[in-house]
Amino acid sequence: MEYKADKCGYCGACVAVCPHELLKQVENQIIITEGCDDCGKCTIVCPLGALNSEECP
Repeated sequence: MEYKADKCGYCGACVAVCPHELLKQVENQIIITEGCDDCGKCTIVCPLGALNSEECP
């Protein structure tokens, strides 16, 4: 999973949809914790394209 902080609006949509609760929002930063399997759910809901998964374009 690739995270581009400069594109992030910190809305928390990605955090809410992570099925394994591996995304955390800490102040103005999204943290991807170990165990992410690149399912792509967060990339689909991100309105600004801040997340990119190798599995999901």
